[in-house]
Amino acid sequence: PFNPTTSIEYRVASSENVSIKVYNMLGQEVMTLVNEMKSPGTYNVKMDGSHLASGVYIYQMTAGNFMSVKKFVLMK
Repeated sequence: PFNPTTSIEYRVASSENVSIKVYNMLGQEVMTLVNEMKSPGTYNVKMDGSHLASGVYIYQMTAGNFMSVKKFVLMK
């Protein structure tokens, strides 16, 4: 759980277009955190949920052929 900000750390193995999007439980996209080409390395992106309602959200990261989906809880 977080209130109202959290950080998402991720690693990129090769130069890839990286996308990290946040969705509500209805599957509606509520924000895009990253959508750009990244070089190999470790990155950290801050998510500010101060404008969102409390609840469960999903974030999806895609980079090349890789895709990961995780959930997190915003508690205000």
